[in-house]
Amino acid sequence: MIMLEKYADLLAPIYEFLGTSTPDSWIDEAKKPENLQRLLVDHMHCELKAAQSAAFLIRKYAVDDASAKTLLGWVKPYEDFVYRKIGDGQFSASKNELIGSLTAKPEYAYNQDILDKMVRLIKEELHHFEQVLEIIQSRGLRVQSLNASRYAAGMIKHVRTFEPAALIDKLIIGAFIEARSCERFAKLAPFLEDDLGRFYVSLLRSEARHYQDYIELAEQVAKATDPARFDVAARVAEFKDIENALISAPDEDFKFHSGAPVAA
Repeated sequence: MIMLEKYADLLAPIYEFLGTSTPDSWIDEAKKPENLQRLLVDHMHCELKAAQSAAFLIRKYAVDDASAKTLLGWVKPYEDFVYRKIGDGQFSASKNELIGSLTAKPEYAYNQDILDKMVRLIKEELHHFEQVLEIIQSRGLRVQSLNASRYAAGMIKHVRTFEPAALIDKLIIGAFIEARSCERFAKLAPFLEDDLGRFYVSLLRSEARHYQDYIELAEQVAKATDPARFDVAARVAEFKDIENALISAPDEDFKFHSGAPVAA
């Protein structure tokens, strides 16, 4: 069985940040062998969505139009494979060369940090995507299309409509998604086959860092604009209530970030 004692210090702030643990009923459903394909395929989709979300933040807030187009070209082969069934799932090793031409806009000092942190996150999420895809293919499972879960959408609908509040909210949502992924990897790993459990444990450090990066960026944006008006800690507390409700509520659609499964 996978043991997680050495990750206690890494996971403790994740658990504190989230506040509410994944329901045991979700773990019970996730560890069933008949749900492995759905779990892995949705996990693969989540890795791509995480990369897409980071790319969106860079394009909207941090770089000029030319750099934004370069960024679209970086993610496009993965989108083609998942959404348009183009390609064989083999991605060019030279893709990381694209990032050299990305230039941060000078308006805000935090733009460079958004660019740096989000580029690293995209690189890691796309690498995880490839790793999950390899696991899917090695097990003879199918890559299939899935409808979006209610989880991220349930938080996004609470994003404020004015800047920089909207950016702060999107960064906080990113932190919750990454923290919840980390928590679920840790809770699920001991119940999986050893190779798959070890893989999920191997993702803990990057997911924990991603959550921290998002929170640090939210704090930077608030500090650079109006920290008295944009209280990140207070907004995190509000989104914690929203996220906890989504993760605890009955959910008929089993996915990596779904709520408590409803018995068929």
